[in-house]
Amino acid sequence: MEELATGYGLIEGPVWDDARGLIYSDVINGGVRALGADGEITTIVPKRRGVGGMAPHVAGGLVIGGREIIYESFDGQKSATLLTPDVTDVAIGFNDFTTDAAGRVWVGSLGFSVFSGDEMRPGHLHVIDLDGSVRTVSDGIILTNGMGFSPDGKTLYHNDARADLIRAYEITDDAEVAGWTEFTRISGGTPDGMAVAEDGSVWVAMADGNRVSVFEPDGSLRTELPVPLPMVTSVCFGGADLKDLYVVTGSRNGPRENCGTIYRTRVDVPGLPIAPARVALGN
Repeated sequence: MEELATGYGLIEGPVWDDARGLIYSDVINGGVRALGADGEITTIVPKRRGVGGMAPHVAGGLVIGGREIIYESFDGQKSATLLTPDVTDVAIGFNDFTTDAAGRVWVGSLGFSVFSGDEMRPGHLHVIDLDGSVRTVSDGIILTNGMGFSPDGKTLYHNDARADLIRAYEITDDAEVAGWTEFTRISGGTPDGMAVAEDGSVWVAMADGNRVSVFEPDGSLRTELPVPLPMVTSVCFGGADLKDLYVVTGSRNGPRENCGTIYRTRVDVPGLPIAPARVALGN
């Protein structure tokens, strides 16, 4: 894998933007940045910590996770709060999320602080609908992590990083959850971020596993891609043909503090483009 940038505490939330390149966050040290095609790094949102997930918004900005789900415009002129922890009586914040083809935001809430050693309380899965209203559609997710839709939009994959499990939700035509089944169980690492490819394969970052695991649509293992650092936190497809696989890491169990790194490798199947969010931003 080609090393593109390093020196971060815990990189998360990678998302591809045709104009800006790879957008990513540093959970520990703060800030949302973009790595351009020319290698230049620019700051999009300064200082903000705890950003676990991001998605583009059709209004010209980003939906950003953390204690709340917010919108920030690229020009810095507009912001909006889309979801707060009072959505349930246990939520303290939010981690990864994704969008469906219509532009709804599907997001997991956290029931405990991941870094504090608190008692683990399961979180929930929520949907921010196009009008800005929120539905809670599933529960029992111990540590919500990466999400991605199948190419036909009928299955939502969802990593539970403390159950070592990837769920597969059945999604109806009106964006309701009809139930879920076990997609696959994980050993030798923790399922963290996720991306889905055009052929339906599911690409999962294995935290503390030194690898990206690639699963067939039936849940069987296709292949594994070794990564130089152990704390592999997330993946996304990018580049003009979406065949550049970006892999990001944290520093834990690495050779030094702040060794979180962005890697890139070419793959033989394009990723699915992530639809921009279209949820209402209020006034």
